[in-house]
Amino acid sequence: MHEKTPTEVKLLLDSNDGKLLVLDVREQWEYDICHIDGSMHIPMGQLVERIDDLKKNDTIVVVCHHGIRSRIVGKHLDSCGFKNIINLIGGVDRWSKEIDLNMKKYV
Repeated sequence: MHEKTPTEVKLLLDSNDGKLLVLDVREQWEYDICHIDGSMHIPMGQLVERIDDLKKNDTIVVVCHHGIRSRIVGKHLDSCGFKNIINLIGGVDRWSKEIDLNMKKYV
């Protein structure tokens, strides 16, 4: 698993070749407040039962509020044989401060 800043992830999204997936692992209420456009939502607690929704060779950027839950999920995906996992450092909170300044925020 790699860790990337919001700016680095934005560059990846801008040059996306179709094999980049943003995976949001927050709870539904958090996702409803704000999320990165085009992201797939699988709450952390549902990941085990929905892991087949993900492709092992895709680049997956895992996202949560501050980057802690996503790091846990990223390490789990690594251990399951996923090849290209990226954790968004600082989560959507940092994304909202550096990339999407109009994104709603919550605590």
